[in-house]
Amino acid sequence: MSVADDILAIYAARGAGAYFGERVSMTEHGLQAAWFGQMESAPEPLLIAALLHDIGHLLEAVPDDLADWKADARHEVVGARWLARHFAAGVSEPVRLHVPAKRYLCATDAAYLKQLSSASVHTLKLQGGPMSAEEVVRFEREPYHQDAVRVRRWDDQGKVAGLKVPPLESYRALLEAAARA
Repeated sequence: MSVADDILAIYAARGAGAYFGERVSMTEHGLQAAWFGQMESAPEPLLIAALLHDIGHLLEAVPDDLADWKADARHEVVGARWLARHFAAGVSEPVRLHVPAKRYLCATDAAYLKQLSSASVHTLKLQGGPMSAEEVVRFEREPYHQDAVRVRRWDDQGKVAGLKVPPLESYRALLEAAARA
């Protein structure tokens, strides 16, 4: 079984579920994030990161109702760890940093918080809220922080009910080409 087969199976098993308080499924959300990346001509590793940025939610059980979340699920760490076994850092690191990127943008962009969905505002509280000045400096030292900010913005855009985008299967060749041998 290839990495692409594994990914497609993970999304087939759990991706049709609602995306925690949003109007799209987990699969639709990832597909939309990748589509917004394509609209910006993002490089292939970043498209894969956008597509799979929330795979950590599908790898571990979390409450379906966002109101039941009492602590951060750390899905970015879970997902990045899984992706790092299969892809280069250009895929896994933006995934690891996409939640810190939300906290970073809340701390550095006065208008950003107003753009977040209510579900993202809820999880922001569990994730530590906006970064402190020291955290901002540390985040900006991360080699993939700019890529993570791009993924984060596509993440925020990828919540459009009914948006028509290419299906997950259309990414099979890209996933297989990028996967480590």
